[in-house]
Amino acid sequence: MKTPLIPTLIATAAYAFAFTSCDSHQENVRQDALEQKADALEMKADEVRKDGEAAADATEKAADRVREQAKDSLDAEKENAEARADAAEDNADSIRKATERKAEALEDEADANRDAK
Repeated sequence: MKTPLIPTLIATAAYAFAFTSCDSHQENVRQDALEQKADALEMKADEVRKDGEAAADATEKAADRVREQAKDSLDAEKENAEARADAAEDNADSIRKATERKAEALEDEADANRDAK
């Protein structure tokens, strides 16, 4: 008895696709490890942002305290205090920018890990 050609070809193609599309256990483990590393990097990026924002806020509060303490001071002391407070606020801005760059770099690394799958 002769088997029909078209159903045989379809069955062969289906089996070939089924066997080639399955990931091996090792591949699944590798992908899971990459996903876990990417998740860890994103959590670290969130922590970096949180810590950076806290440091910048503390720096700004210190600048506000310097200004408040200088209210009753002499003019020369006020100018000096104002300059220190301005420098502290500039530092807070720098902290925020540096923190954001670091967090974005971590997120880019997380994306690269996910793309490596």
